Amino acid sequence: MNDPAIINEMLRSAQSIAILGMSDKPWRASHNIGRYLVMQGYHVFPVNPVLNEVLGLKCYPDLDSAHEAAQMDYPNGIDLVDVFRASENVPPIVEDVIRLGIPYLWLQEDVINDKAIARARSAGVKCVQNACIFREHAQRVG
Repeated sequence: MNDPAIINEMLRSAQSIAILGMSDKPWRASHNIGRYLVMQGYHVFPVNPVLNEVLGLKCYPDLDSAHEAAQMDYPNGIDLVDVFRASENVPPIVEDVIRLGIPYLWLQEDVINDKAIARARSAGVKCVQNACIFREHAQRVG
């Protein structure tokens, strides 16, 4: 179950968002949600190893390089990781989030991995899973 207070905190305090699995295809949810987040004033760092650029933004091959780039403008680097990857890909992402000290992890709709989320939460990461950041933002903030 996602905690509404944590969702509110994430949406209001995060500034830099890494979007794992962001697509350059305009019909994909990750592309449109990335564009929406940029339009809402978030600093978006697309992460996709097969792309160089999305929406005019430099695309990073992995979370480490996105986090390093974010640290140039934000001392803490990436605040929130938004995941558009299959559920079975979540455990190594959680390990990266913990290792890099990223405070927030958001798994998009249909991305569910209870064990990985439990691991992240036990390490102090605030998490949301199986929820759309666009929909939650539009209802609460937008």
